[in-house]
Amino acid sequence: MIPAMPLTYELLAVCPHTGARRGRITTPRGTVETPAFMPVGTQGSVKTLGAEDLEAFGFELILSNTYHLSLRPGEDLVERFGGLHDFMGWKGLILTDSGGYQVMSLSHMRKIDDEGVRFRSHLDGSEMFLTPEQSITIQGKLGVDISMCLDECPPYPCTKDEAAAAMQRTHRWAPRNLSAKREGQNVFGIVQGGVHEDLRRESAEFISSQPFEGVAIGGVSVGEPTEMQYPVVKMTAPLLPKDKPRYLMGVGHPQDILHAVSCGVDLFDCVLPTRMARHHALYTLQGRVNAQNLKWAEHKGWFDDDSHFPACSRYSAAYVRHLFKASEPLGARLATLHNVAFYARMMQEIREAITSGTWPDLMERYAKA
Repeated sequence: MIPAMPLTYELLAVCPHTGARRGRITTPRGTVETPAFMPVGTQGSVKTLGAEDLEAFGFELILSNTYHLSLRPGEDLVERFGGLHDFMGWKGLILTDSGGYQVMSLSHMRKIDDEGVRFRSHLDGSEMFLTPEQSITIQGKLGVDISMCLDECPPYPCTKDEAAAAMQRTHRWAPRNLSAKREGQNVFGIVQGGVHEDLRRESAEFISSQPFEGVAIGGVSVGEPTEMQYPVVKMTAPLLPKDKPRYLMGVGHPQDILHAVSCGVDLFDCVLPTRMARHHALYTLQGRVNAQNLKWAEHKGWFDDDSHFPACSRYSAAYVRHLFKASEPLGARLATLHNVAFYARMMQEIREAITSGTWPDLMERYAKA
């Protein structure tokens, strides 16, 4: 296992048209060119894809989940394998969510107080008690490159008092997360505050004052409409430290990524490209298409000539439609390969546009995506 050591962030360029940042994260295991998108491998697997697929597309960082991996196969087993990288055969970097998202998504199966979160396993109903210290310890055993602090993520809608209470608990937990770090373990803090500007400013100031290696914007894309999401991101991102990575958690629609990059965000993750692929939806420069539509039944080419990637080059839209209609697993795999390739190309073009100053051209290219 390669020991975790403090990462560094280098600012390489700033877009002359926006606040978009082109940067580089460096760790002992390798580097990540930013802005970057992390495919989501919740249980140590990006669904239908192998590590070799992700590496072929040029991804340098993926996301896994502490809660799920702790339940199965267990952090002790992963540690005996030498860490999550060796366990799943992945050569790049790994960031793990802390279990904080499950504090919200599994609210019907947990109880929360200032000490921590008591879950009922979604697998067998057994009890799991997760504290900030335990979350960081588990992530240390997994041997990942970036660990997320345990926080409380309030859902939308919630009252301002509820958003403030979740933010305050997140702040109380922040030092406890940091106290459990292994030597050299990289931990990112998380800004909360819902859709309320004063809470977001307060949280950004507090989390930025703590010795985290990076800072994330949490509690976004949890049900709020886009017109409420964008102002939160636009206001919060510039408040975060300029010399550390900025991560917008759980946001993954192409237009949302482009907006957040223009605000100065560096890292993204989302299940959208893989989940939508399994539901026969493909991302293209002409917008999202439904692979099961009748229009593709006899289409010999691909769904979009401008979004056709080598991984799928030998197949037709008609064939992929047939695979979905026949419930063949290859359909989901081909659609996932396409969507992940689309995101990889988009992030590469985002980085190039920031460096070259051609952001307006990029926005025009992705206007329908």
